[in-house]
Amino acid sequence: MDTVDRIHELEKFGSMLGLERISRLLSMLGNPEKDLKCIHVAGTNGKGSVCMYIYEMLRAEGYKVGLYTSPFLEVFNERIQFDGRMITDEEVDFYTGKVFKAVDEMKSQGLESPTEFEVITAAAFLYYKEMNADYVVLEVGLGGRLDATNVITSPLVSVITSISFDHTERLGNTLALIAGEKAGIIKEGCPVVSSARAVEAYNVIKGKAEEKGCEFYTTRFIQYNTKYETINGSRFDVTILDKAFTDLEISMIGKHQNENAICALTAVLVMKKNGLKISDEAIYKGLKKAKQIGRYEVMSKEPLVIIDGAHNPDGARTLREATQPILRGKKILMVCGMLADKDTRAALSEFTKISKDFIVTTVPNPRKMNPNDLASQIEEFGRSTYIAAEPYEAIQLAEEMGRSFDATIYCGSLYLIGHIRSLMRGKKNV
Repeated sequence: MDTVDRIHELEKFGSMLGLERISRLLSMLGNPEKDLKCIHVAGTNGKGSVCMYIYEMLRAEGYKVGLYTSPFLEVFNERIQFDGRMITDEEVDFYTGKVFKAVDEMKSQGLESPTEFEVITAAAFLYYKEMNADYVVLEVGLGGRLDATNVITSPLVSVITSISFDHTERLGNTLALIAGEKAGIIKEGCPVVSSARAVEAYNVIKGKAEEKGCEFYTTRFIQYNTKYETINGSRFDVTILDKAFTDLEISMIGKHQNENAICALTAVLVMKKNGLKISDEAIYKGLKKAKQIGRYEVMSKEPLVIIDGAHNPDGARTLREATQPILRGKKILMVCGMLADKDTRAALSEFTKISKDFIVTTVPNPRKMNPNDLASQIEEFGRSTYIAAEPYEAIQLAEEMGRSFDATIYCGSLYLIGHIRSLMRGKKNV
């Protein structure tokens, strides 16, 4: 069994929240996380993009930066990046090998086995310490309060992005409860930046920051002026912490990406206020360079093919809002597959505002929704559906039908998007 297979074997233990196992594991490994300078990022949507913006801004200044994210789309190594590259297979073997020795020791002592995510997190901490990372941008896996990444005790800044409904069975069924779980990453005296807009979520996050004696910065009231918005990105002016930025350019698409960039820039400026050395040139360069695969990613311009990991109601709304200004009046074909445990009807209420024509397929995941059931829900919105049982069949059908459309958008699940992306890259070498 190779290393990645052994890591995935731990999936049978599930995604158990709690810090006891990871704390014990890291203690046996010498607590590498205590030697890292971390920027900790939580939220329902947008946290991956915010992480990428911060990562690229710091890298543009010349810092050696780690980026820890989840899940991966195509290859496991995406989850652990450093200084502009993914961790190599050999490095995965080496660092997870060290972690598994500690896991085996824990089990021999009769202790509970760490989960898959805890093992990966511990390996990442070891790797970043040995790479002498200047900074680590650390994305929460699930929630915040009991997430394995929350073992860090003194983040340079805690960032909480938008709050909406997802994983309600684990995090709560109100925005206030979900925000409370996300706000669990807030640490005593460490500055907090949040882009949460919903009042009930904002109030919880602000209240927790005040309770912990933290400086609190919100971006929900920041106004910006968009100069243009195209399929290649956008340009805007904004003033943050009394500093004006003119003609900031980003390559990620959609209004929500402007707001994610503003959140990331606020976090960097807070760090600068507290001693970080970073130039305006690095800020401009990093924001423009930042790209995230699978998030409104243009796979082809002729014909126009876009993939997006939107899988919950807020993500679906964001996809609609990103699409409308740049594809207004265009005929769009949607290819969709979803997981059965998502709020599919609420997400579809947004997807069906983008297009009248859908190809429905199966997500390559045990939690997949039957495509016939998904098609029935789409048809309840008065939309036409075509069923392709497998993703490769969906691609073939979309290519045939796409000749009658101006654009094709794949969406509904990160698992589906990752698989589609691999198939497209293997087939078209794009």
